[in-house]
Amino acid sequence: MDEGDWNQELTRAALPQAVLAVLSHGESHGYAIAEILRQRGFTRIKGGTLYPLLKRLEDQGLVVHSWQHDQSGPGRKQFAITEQGRNKLDDSAAAWQHISTALNEIRSTRQEHP
Repeated sequence: MDEGDWNQELTRAALPQAVLAVLSHGESHGYAIAEILRQRGFTRIKGGTLYPLLKRLEDQGLVVHSWQHDQSGPGRKQFAITEQGRNKLDDSAAAWQHISTALNEIRSTRQEHP
């Protein structure tokens, strides 16, 4: 497995939490979510990844959507995080921190090999 595979796997694992983090700052539509993610380093995010993820998050009760109607164009789905989504984001952030700490400890500690 090369570095690109690792980055892709980590991105896939972190993406639900990243989307919830974006929505924790306020409701947004899919394109804006994707743009924020791209600006923050999730450069390979496509609609075919993001929209099914938003649907899964909604099915899990972590986000909700409403339609924003605009007179100059078609309506857009606006997504918002739920209280359950905020709790999940907090739990996930703690878990990522725990994993990061464990990895750093493993890297910095010389292990005895039998």
